[in-house]
Amino acid sequence: MIIFGTKGYLYQLAVLTMVCGWCGNPAAHTLRKRVTKFTLFFVPLFPFSTKYATQCTFCGGERQIPQEEADRLLAQAAAGQDGNAYGRAPQRPGVTPPGQNPYQS
Repeated sequence: MIIFGTKGYLYQLAVLTMVCGWCGNPAAHTLRKRVTKFTLFFVPLFPFSTKYATQCTFCGGERQIPQEEADRLLAQAAAGQDGNAYGRAPQRPGVTPPGQNPYQS
């Protein structure tokens, strides 16, 4: 007797702030990767389906996206977390550079 089947895995890749296509609110969206693997005797062997989706945290609306768009959004999320984004120097949390604080005399 041979026992085979499938098992699904869900990975959260990033959390992005975007305008939702369902509700129209600017809200956080989770970028998720769903991988379905073929199993033999309950051991996952190889993936045969990979899908990407974004889900709005405000309304729960989910949208399937192609891999190219998921890669672009993931790169955008990585650039947003980097301190050197847009040519700025990295800053320490809680420290304001001189001349940028209006309350500093």
